Amino acid sequence: MSKLHIKKGDTVYVNSGEDKGKTGRVLKVLVDKKRAIVEGINMVSKSTKPNAKNPQGGIVKQEASIHISNLNPVDPKTGKATRIGRKKSSEGTLVRYSKKSGEEIK
Repeated sequence: MSKLHIKKGDTVYVNSGEDKGKTGRVLKVLVDKKRAIVEGINMVSKSTKPNAKNPQGGIVKQEASIHISNLNPVDPKTGKATRIGRKKSSEGTLVRYSKKSGEEIK
């Protein structure tokens, strides 16, 4: 299985789709499906039955997953979309860095 270039908590830029050009924070990564759930992106309406949390029931807006290929991490230096590289740090661990600025991505 290949490594994904996006992790939970990353700020990402949407390359294509209905929300093209928007940015958001990754809430969850579905590794087996190669999809991610991004805050405020790809919102869908879902009908819910009344429950303890929502006693009224009705239609609820929530985020749906979006394919990883449609997302790019945001460069911490410039705030624009960038590609990701991996290199060994001084401690010998792999760190992700921005291809545009060379800045390390936490």
